[in-house]
Amino acid sequence: MHNFKELKVWNKSVELSLEIYRISMGFPAEEKFGLTSQIRRCSVSIPSNIAEGTGRKTPKDFYSFLSNALASSFELETQLIIACRLNMITDPQHENISSQVREVQKMIIGLQRSLNI
Repeated sequence: MHNFKELKVWNKSVELSLEIYRISMGFPAEEKFGLTSQIRRCSVSIPSNIAEGTGRKTPKDFYSFLSNALASSFELETQLIIACRLNMITDPQHENISSQVREVQKMIIGLQRSLNI
């Protein structure tokens, strides 16, 4: 199907995940198994689902994995709101990372549309 490493959306989502790891390093220690773990797992889920979908045999299967990646991005967006409201990240950090999330979401939706499903 596709070489996932060549997809802009995969590369952007990997960068997003790295940024989430950087930001979450400053989260309180008591959140290690809570929000820190959750926010990291769903951020990694985005590029992972994109990559896994490229290995599927049909465009319909790929579309489904892109849907999972999109759902994880909405989950991440929610967790970022919670982290911001708990003052675990600053408003500027939240806006910056949320902007990256929205960009990835638009790219995923664009890729889904290009599959003509």
